Amino acid sequence: MGRAFEYRKAAKMKRWGNMSKVFPKYSKLITMAAKDGIPDPNQNAKLRTIIQNAKAENVPKDVIENAIKKAIGKDAADFKEIRYEAKGPYGVQLIIECATDNHTRTVANVKAILVRNKAEMLTSGALDFMFTRKAVFVFDKKDDMDLEELELELIDFGLEEIEEDIEAQENGEDKAIIRIYGDFTSFGELSHALEKQGIEVKKSTLEYIPNTPIEITEEQMNEVEALIEKLEDDEDVQVVYTNLA
Repeated sequence: MGRAFEYRKAAKMKRWGNMSKVFPKYSKLITMAAKDGIPDPNQNAKLRTIIQNAKAENVPKDVIENAIKKAIGKDAADFKEIRYEAKGPYGVQLIIECATDNHTRTVANVKAILVRNKAEMLTSGALDFMFTRKAVFVFDKKDDMDLEELELELIDFGLEEIEEDIEAQENGEDKAIIRIYGDFTSFGELSHALEKQGIEVKKSTLEYIPNTPIEITEEQMNEVEALIEKLEDDEDVQVVYTNLA
C-alpha cells in the first residue's frame, strides 16, 4: 500500500513539476478551507493541515497568506469539492477530486479529457467498494525512534499500518521516512496522538487506496499516465487516484 501511494505521489509531483501548477492548486484548497471555517489555522484544523502540506511542497508564505486573504474578501469565489469516478483503459479505475466554482465547466472538461483518452465517466458511487479511504501521515524517522513502541502507542488511536520507506531528496541523498495508515475516521485522533508524541508530521492527507491493485505493462502505463497528466493539468482537478499497484 505504501509503495503504491509513494509511486502515485512521485508521479503526481513529476507531472505537476513546477510552481505554475503546484501553487495554484494549494492556493485554491487554502482559500476553500479558510472560507468554510475560521480563516485562522490555529482555530481551523482543516486549514492548518492544508497549510502544513503546502509547506511540505515548498509553497511560499506569501502564496499561503494571499490565499487566506482571498477567502475573506468580498469577491471570494465559492469553491466546492466534487468527486468524479471513471473507468480508464486496461481496467484502470480513477477517482478524480476537483475544486471548482463552476460545476458545469468542470464536468464538461473532465468528460472531454476522458473520452479523448479511451476512458469514460462512471456514476457516482460506482467505485465505493473498489477503494478504501485512509488517513495517511508521513514524517521523518528519528535515529532513536522505535517503530514497535510507536505502533503500540498509536494502535488505540486508529493506527492500522506503519511502515518505513526511503524518500529521495532534492540534494540526491536518501532519507528514512515513516508512513502510517488508519481509517479516515481516525484522522483527528491520530493527528493529536502524533502531536502528543512530539512527532513533526510532514504531510497528512486522506487518500483513496485501491483494495485490489492491478499491474499493467510499461507501454500501457505510459498511456494511462498521459491520461492522468491531462486530467491533473485541468485547473479544477486537484488529484487523481487509481487502482494501479
